Amino acid sequence: MTDVTVAVVGPGAIGATFAAVARRAGVRELTLCGRTPVERITVRADRGEPVVLEDGVRTEPGGVRGPVDWVLLAVKAHQTPGAGEWLRALTGPDTVVAVLQNGVEHHERVAPFVDGAAVLPAVVWCPAEPLDRETVRLRGEPALTVPDRPEGRALADLLRPGGARVDPAPDFRTALWRKLTMNAVAGLQVLTGRRAGMYRRPDMRRLTVELARECIAVATAEGANLAPSVAEDIAAELAAMPPDLGSSILFDRAAGRVLEWDARNGVVQRFGARHGVPTPVSDVLVPLLAAASDDPN
Repeated sequence: MTDVTVAVVGPGAIGATFAAVARRAGVRELTLCGRTPVERITVRADRGEPVVLEDGVRTEPGGVRGPVDWVLLAVKAHQTPGAGEWLRALTGPDTVVAVLQNGVEHHERVAPFVDGAAVLPAVVWCPAEPLDRETVRLRGEPALTVPDRPEGRALADLLRPGGARVDPAPDFRTALWRKLTMNAVAGLQVLTGRRAGMYRRPDMRRLTVELARECIAVATAEGANLAPSVAEDIAAELAAMPPDLGSSILFDRAAGRVLEWDARNGVVQRFGARHGVPTPVSDVLVPLLAAASDDPN
C-alpha cells in the first residue's frame, strides 16, 4: 500500500477511471467527491478485471477530511467554480491538484480555488464512456501527459503501478495544444450527432483538416511547436479510430447537458483574436456549439 491520500473531484468517466487506477496502485485513502450520491462505481475495462469503487461518492464538502496529498480534478472545465468548495476543503500548501480537464487554461481556471497549492495541468487520453451512473466502460489504456517537473514525475510514480501510462513531457505546451486541436475537431460530432466513423467521409476529412490547421496556427502564436502537417496526421488518426468511438462532448449533447464548448473550441477563437490569427471555421462552429449548449427553456 502507498502511504498517499487521494481525492477525486468529479467521478464521471474520467474521474472514475483514474480513481480505479489509484485504487489498483494501492493508495492509503481514496475519496470520491461529487454532486450526486452513488453507492458504488464499477469501471469495466474491455481487457482486464473490473474495479469496483465501493466507498461511494461524498456529496458534502464539509464532511471530508483534508488536506489530502493529491486532488485529481476531473469535472468539466466550466464546472470548476462549482467545485471550488471541494477544492478549498481538500487542499493545503503541500497538496498537488492534478487538473484532468480539457483546454489550455488549467492554471488560470483552478488557481483561484486552491490557495497556493500546486496546480499540475494534464493532457488526458482516456477512452472511457459512462454506461450509467454506476458503470464506466474503459475501452483502452488510460494515459496522461504532464509537464516534466517534480510534480509531474511524482504523479507518474503514483499512477503507473495502477495501470495508467503517464508521460512527463519536456515540451508540454506543444502536447497540450495538439490535444486541444483534437478536442476542437471533436466538436463536429456534436453538430452531426455522429461518432468517429464520420471522419472517414472525404468531405468531413477536408473540414477536419481545415479546422485543425487554424488551431495549429493559433497554437503556433501561443508558442507551441506544431508543424502544419499535423493537421493531416490528426485527420488520419480520427479516421482510423473505431467508428463507434465517441467524444465526451457528444455524450454530453446526447444527455442534454451543458457543453464544454468554450474550453475546447471557444479558446481557439478567443486566442486567435488576441494574436490576429484568422479562425473562419471556428467563427462558424463556436456559435453553433454555444447554441447547442443553451438551456432549451
